[in-house]
Amino acid sequence: MASEAIAPVQEKAQGPAADSAARAAWLICRAGAHLCAVPLAQVIEIMRGLPIEAVAGAPHYVRGLCIIRGAGVPVVDTGLLVGDQAVKSARLITIRAGKRTIALATEEVLGIRSIGTETFNALPPLLREAANETIAAIGTLDAELLFFLRSTRIVSEDLFNQLDARGARS
Repeated sequence: MASEAIAPVQEKAQGPAADSAARAAWLICRAGAHLCAVPLAQVIEIMRGLPIEAVAGAPHYVRGLCIIRGAGVPVVDTGLLVGDQAVKSARLITIRAGKRTIALATEEVLGIRSIGTETFNALPPLLREAANETIAAIGTLDAELLFFLRSTRIVSEDLFNQLDARGARS
């Protein structure tokens, strides 16, 4: 799936749901017992798993680096990002994180869903506010918790700079 082939879906609700907010396209993936959603406009590519080289000093949810299209890309374990259990990654989802690229290690890609903001309001405010800075919102999808990821916050700029410096020394 190339970035040129991906167009974000923006819809306005019609009929009885006309009072709901605009809808956007999200890529839904499984991370252990959790579902995660990534804005489709930020998805670059979905691929099978690749060899990952561990990196010392990275946050616990960063598995390490892998070479994708000739560049070292940080790989984030989605299970550790949203919970406390590493995933058995079958797929990598490369996404734009600002001007950078990261790969999300996930068990399964479930597809694309058009989701409106009404989904974000499915949980009480206290639970939504408990999310860490990498989660933009929490909602439900088909009676399962759904974590909406904030891609620009998953890997800090400081970590990118550390990885860049290590690559320059190699």
